[in-house]
Amino acid sequence: MRKILYLLSLGILFSCQTTEEKAPESPLGWEVFETPVKASLRGLSPVTAEIAWAAGSGGTWLRTIDGGQNWDYGVVAELDTVDFRSIHAFDAMKAVVVSAGQPSVIYKTEDGGKTWKLKHQELDEAAFLDGITFTDEENGFVIGDPLDGKWTILKTANQGDSWYSLLNLPAAEDGEAAFAASATSLIADGMELWLGTGGVVSKLYYSPDLGETWEEWKSPFMQGESTKGIFSLTSLGKGEVFAVGGDYVEMADTTSTAASFVLEKKEWVLPKKSTKGYRSGVAYFSKLHWLVAVGPTGSDYSKDGGMSWENFPKWVSFG
Repeated sequence: MRKILYLLSLGILFSCQTTEEKAPESPLGWEVFETPVKASLRGLSPVTAEIAWAAGSGGTWLRTIDGGQNWDYGVVAELDTVDFRSIHAFDAMKAVVVSAGQPSVIYKTEDGGKTWKLKHQELDEAAFLDGITFTDEENGFVIGDPLDGKWTILKTANQGDSWYSLLNLPAAEDGEAAFAASATSLIADGMELWLGTGGVVSKLYYSPDLGETWEEWKSPFMQGESTKGIFSLTSLGKGEVFAVGGDYVEMADTTSTAASFVLEKKEWVLPKKSTKGYRSGVAYFSKLHWLVAVGPTGSDYSKDGGMSWENFPKWVSFG
């Protein structure tokens, strides 16, 4: 049995539940759920407080419909050598998974995981898909590492049933890449797309029109090596995004691991007190106006838009 800790996407299964009477002052920690698999789980898509999907190594998929108490699980299309680090679920029956590495494939289920159908495959052996994001129920995007000097960005307009490349792909520098650590280096917010990158150079790419046109800015994150850069983005709304990252080899290094970008001013804002080292995922909870960042060495939260961060316990026990 493997224990998994839930990323704070959408706030479900988060150990500090809120009430109308009183909001918590700080996160209490994490609730630990047992699953029946031994896979390394990186992909997560919560749908409601009861329904969530996960995916990971060995072609593994999981689904809970009772808030994590029980799990359905299996292997996507018998692909037990494939690492599925990205998943997007629509409901208890439908979900899309994206592989990281070869083969570069996208599969979809419409019967709760019983069967999976291939919806897309990249034929270039150098292709590497990093993450998936949806802007609404129908329209979604998958980001992949650059090929021939251009970013790989795929789009669907029918819930993942078919995929095609954007016509206007932004150019990438040699040695620049996206990270698949949390599948959130590309995010969609309404008509806007945001992409954070790393490697030899770390940049932020922005499209106001779902990929028709692009702008880009160099980031203040550590960069210059393949292990460094922006690993995750979240939208704060009104043209502001928050990014986290660092160096996944030097995880304790707190240099340039978090920053926000304000579109109106087209400038980066650095925190006064940063996260406690490398962070691979970040989520924004608009109800509490909290940011929460997670990584292999711990979790941090911010109550002031990311200007200062406090560490909180990795998990708590529930009787």
